[in-house]
Amino acid sequence: SRRHKLYREELNLTSPAAPLPLRPEASWLQFHLGISRDGLYPRSSPAVNRLLRDMQDFTTISADYSQDEKALLGACDCSQIVKPSGVHLKLVLRFQDFGKAMFKPMRQKRDEETPEDFFYFVDFQRHNAEIAAFHLDRILDFRRVPPTVGRLINVTKEILEVTKNEILQSVFFVSPASNVCFFAKCPYMCKTEYAVCGNPHLLEGSLSAFLPSLNLAPRLSIPNPWIRSYSFDGKEEWEVNPLYCNTVREIYPYSNGNRLLNIVDMAIFDFLIGNMDRHHYEMFTKFGDDGFLLHLDNARGFGRHSHDETSILAPLSQCCIIKRTTLLRLQLLAEPEYRLSDVMRESLLQDRLAPVLTEPHLLALDRRLQLILKAVQKCIESYGEAKVVANDTMQREAPASDRVKLTT
Repeated sequence: SRRHKLYREELNLTSPAAPLPLRPEASWLQFHLGISRDGLYPRSSPAVNRLLRDMQDFTTISADYSQDEKALLGACDCSQIVKPSGVHLKLVLRFQDFGKAMFKPMRQKRDEETPEDFFYFVDFQRHNAEIAAFHLDRILDFRRVPPTVGRLINVTKEILEVTKNEILQSVFFVSPASNVCFFAKCPYMCKTEYAVCGNPHLLEGSLSAFLPSLNLAPRLSIPNPWIRSYSFDGKEEWEVNPLYCNTVREIYPYSNGNRLLNIVDMAIFDFLIGNMDRHHYEMFTKFGDDGFLLHLDNARGFGRHSHDETSILAPLSQCCIIKRTTLLRLQLLAEPEYRLSDVMRESLLQDRLAPVLTEPHLLALDRRLQLILKAVQKCIESYGEAKVVANDTMQREAPASDRVKLTT
């Protein structure tokens, strides 16, 4: 504590008197300016590649809890027992050029599978799942996951010594193995045995770039029509009614436009990564009801490579619709020369925490891809290709007026 106090005093003495200007070429700003109704970034975006490098290399200048965790700090009860399986830690790290990223530390080793008796809503949050989800989303040409990269963080120098949050400072300790650890004060856990620890200071984690602020780019959070029951014994209507999609089709905005097709895209993505925890989705209000859905919070993916949860595909199997562009991309990734597992393996080698996924998880992608194509084929056999495959290959390019506008 004394050393940290001296460090903070020294930091205050050497801090600049005037605020730093925003550089127009900053990778975070260029990423935000590249958002359009087609996706979070253009194909082969140089800004995204620079952003990934910057998140790996830039020094952190501050660390803090996220806003949702701060809002819940006063509501927690540390006398209650919290299951370790349901907890996760996340911090907001800030960098130069006004960069900001969500840090999720490693909580589960690569070769560990989620126990089969775990409910999806108490599963671990995996940092490598966030990284792999970004790469898969880019390979599928959805471009709906914010740029995410793996990094080794020095928890002492890059979190403890730069945070101004006294609560966050108070949850750091040195373990019996002389490793520096920290835990969440609330709302997720209050026990030091649920902490994450460096080795002795370095800790693996994922960094996901923040989207523009809600003031500049407002977003809506909307319940997923295929939301799961978050109880031990309950079931939602879609789980017991095979004709549930007929009901959904009668409700605006699923009754026309691209919203239902985007829900199917999201279900395909979640099935490939094994994510059962998609209770809400977000959209930019600027792009209207037909805007793309953001695929955020993917840390509960890639938990069990040995199990394919086909119920995640309910929007596809019950509605029997799919975008032509999505189907063509899936068919391409099923070809031997463009096999999805091979493309993912090569893409993930770019990350400094490689190997990000174990081989069984990569091979599971190929298996699940075949199950998706079989589900589409079954729909085509029942209703015909014209009704199942929606032709979206002639969509226009987004004009400049459809891009997110940010002011400096």
